[in-house]
Amino acid sequence: MQDHAFPFLREILLFLTLAGILMPLLQRLRINQVLGFLAVGAVVGPFGLGLLAERYPTLAYFTFPRLDGVNVLAELGVLFLMFMIGLELSAARLWAMRRWVFGGGTAQVLVSAALLGGALALFGLGWRAAVVLGLVLSLSSTAVVMQLMAARQTTTSTLGQAAFAILMLQDLAVVPLLILIGVLSGSGDGNPAMLAATTIAKAGLAIALIYLVGGRIVRPLFRNLVRHHQSDVFMALILLTTLGIAGISAAAGLSMALGALIAGVLLAETEFKHEIELMIEPFRGLLMGLFFMTVGMGTDVSQIARAPLLLAAMLLTLVTLKTAVTSVVLRRGGLPWGRAVEGGLLLAQGGEFAFIAVGYALAGHLIDGALEQQVMLVVTLSLFITPLLARLGKNIGDASTLRQQGAAVQVDGPAPHAGGHVIIAGYGRVGQMLGKLLATQHLPYLAFEADAVLVAALRKQGHPVHFGDAARAELLRRVQAGQARAIVLTMDHPQSSLQAVQGIRREFPDVPLFARARDEQQARLLKAAGATLVVPETLEASLQLSAFVLEAMGLDQAASDALIDRERSLFNAALSP
Repeated sequence: MQDHAFPFLREILLFLTLAGILMPLLQRLRINQVLGFLAVGAVVGPFGLGLLAERYPTLAYFTFPRLDGVNVLAELGVLFLMFMIGLELSAARLWAMRRWVFGGGTAQVLVSAALLGGALALFGLGWRAAVVLGLVLSLSSTAVVMQLMAARQTTTSTLGQAAFAILMLQDLAVVPLLILIGVLSGSGDGNPAMLAATTIAKAGLAIALIYLVGGRIVRPLFRNLVRHHQSDVFMALILLTTLGIAGISAAAGLSMALGALIAGVLLAETEFKHEIELMIEPFRGLLMGLFFMTVGMGTDVSQIARAPLLLAAMLLTLVTLKTAVTSVVLRRGGLPWGRAVEGGLLLAQGGEFAFIAVGYALAGHLIDGALEQQVMLVVTLSLFITPLLARLGKNIGDASTLRQQGAAVQVDGPAPHAGGHVIIAGYGRVGQMLGKLLATQHLPYLAFEADAVLVAALRKQGHPVHFGDAARAELLRRVQAGQARAIVLTMDHPQSSLQAVQGIRREFPDVPLFARARDEQQARLLKAAGATLVVPETLEASLQLSAFVLEAMGLDQAASDALIDRERSLFNAALSP
């Protein structure tokens, strides 16, 4: 196998082999893929086992003694990572979450950057490097945080939406940050302010032209060439758009990474966005794995032994300052202190963009190689401890919520527990309708809802609703759930409903438990978990529609109701084991 026959063939085959083993293994072990690829890259890279390749030549077949063979692939990984970030930044999405994105996100980035940059300046770092690194370290890892929230099914919670909005602003901040690095890198001679103004004006003009001209070309191009639904043509257009705009960006004096991000933003505004996401999904994990494995290879972990106290102090400063700033921002946004601290710890790490930005800063002589290695190592270590920080934050948030729930129940007076009251878990559209009907019949009920903003609004209207997760046994015991006439689950998240049924049935086996399900499959799972009666939305919608059609065809209402009741009974009987 000779290099001149196919350049870097050994490195490509080794990476694909490692990816083929790692990706399913990490998924099975429920280990974050970013952390897995970083760790493996550090082990097989030139600062790991690659150091022994000269002494033991066999190791050269299983390690990366040099980065030359993967740098080209890593550049491709960087471009598509930036493209995927841009694909998430549609104008409609940003505007829908504008309060958190432009309010909370901007505050988090600017305050964190000021504190982190100030701390670096106190240690003697020059102002240019301090400004750049402060901004770079203020960003968090979208890949790690979103994967953790998805695993815990908290992306749709109030905290999840706030965290996602802040991450969106951080991704958006990549554009001015890349421009700023270019400005400061070239401001060694002459007036920095004048050079900055000139560079920013040129960059702004270039971006505007790329965005406006590209928008007029990309959408018609996709419309004309994908009308025959050929997947190979569609993929070719995605590659052409990404690499083409990245090349135009480089020709305009900007970075290729910025061009790839602009390409993603352009396509996010088209009707082809979701199809593009489906097309690149098989390559998403592979390209991200390539990028993070390359980062791991370039990280010299031996520095931990050479300067453990310095690295520990830098890591502690990063985590502490970002946790404090983000917690205050989330609290000001209306979250309870416990959940705000949970969000602060969740977003306390450095982000994947730091690896790209630090490389640009090194190339622009803003920092030296030793500082680059220290920053990369601190960011890498912060990513590794993120699952522990997230778990600590969740414990703090849960404990705070439990205390608030107990206090709320005591302040509001004792819940109805003399028998005959109903507990509603989830007080959205379905829960509110049920509460309204119970209230019209003067039947006592108590509701729990996990959306703090919704709870505050409904309590002002007089609804007996409390903030909390009704699946928690401690909370249900506080409101005497064992003596309730019924517990009704109306939440629309399948996994949350299943966990709630299992927990409630385990603690209160004799209380009637009614549950809402999305479809027949979820209904069977809830029934098997112990729900007394399950109502699938799809079944009820189809039965009601059928009833209207039968009556429109001349069948009297009594006969129609009898048919519908029979079908409903047959379905419920089929759910029973």
